[in-house]
Amino acid sequence: MTGKIWFVGAGPGDPELITVKGRRLLEAAGAILFAGSLVDQAATLYAPAGCEIRDSKDMTLEEMTAWLLDAAARHATVVRLQTGDPGLYGALIEMTRPLTAAGIEWAVVPGVSSALASAAAAGETLTLPEVTQTVILTRVAGRTPMPPGEELEALAAHRTTLCIFLSITLLHEVQRALLAAGWAEDAPILVVQKASWPGEEKIVRGTIADIKKKCQAEKIAAQAMIIASPTLGAADWPELARSKLYDPSFSHRFRRASE
Repeated sequence: MTGKIWFVGAGPGDPELITVKGRRLLEAAGAILFAGSLVDQAATLYAPAGCEIRDSKDMTLEEMTAWLLDAAARHATVVRLQTGDPGLYGALIEMTRPLTAAGIEWAVVPGVSSALASAAAAGETLTLPEVTQTVILTRVAGRTPMPPGEELEALAAHRTTLCIFLSITLLHEVQRALLAAGWAEDAPILVVQKASWPGEEKIVRGTIADIKKKCQAEKIAAQAMIIASPTLGAADWPELARSKLYDPSFSHRFRRASE
């Protein structure tokens, strides 16, 4: 019999932000293949004694697939530990297709995304009543091109929250796209590097006009989330539109309106 391969989201970096299920699988794993260039190695501390642990940062997709297949032939539980959530900006489908073809059982355990961890670190919300109810997770085109219609300028035209992954080295292009979409130069921008990483997290607040200089001053050039949103700084606004869910004048199935 062959084992089962689990694709586990390690979360944004803090080993305590992995899910309970993810930790339980690591504690039972016979083999763990982890993304060492992105996942804090502390996440592998949950592995039992004698567990095979391999860093995948120097491996090709084919080498990772071969390693997982070999491990599944020898262990009941094999974990591929990925940064954030396995379904965002990873090679999940590329890795699972050959497993399915080989008849290997696999499953996915979701993880906390760096987009959510960055907002949490800065004490910000990504949505607000009557401001924006939409969050777009995207990136700037680099070596991986963007499909037609998904250019940042086109998405920014919606004036919703933008969580921009994998783009800190292209911050000048983020600035250009937002301005071209009609955002003001003094619109707030948030950059969080290594959100939740103990002792390594950096939070930079600025505007479209000055965020690049501020990030350069902090030497932020990798592993950073960029958030552009009309909700940024709402904690200091003089007034907010009230949430209907908690408004005394609003009825729902758990509470009748009191006004």
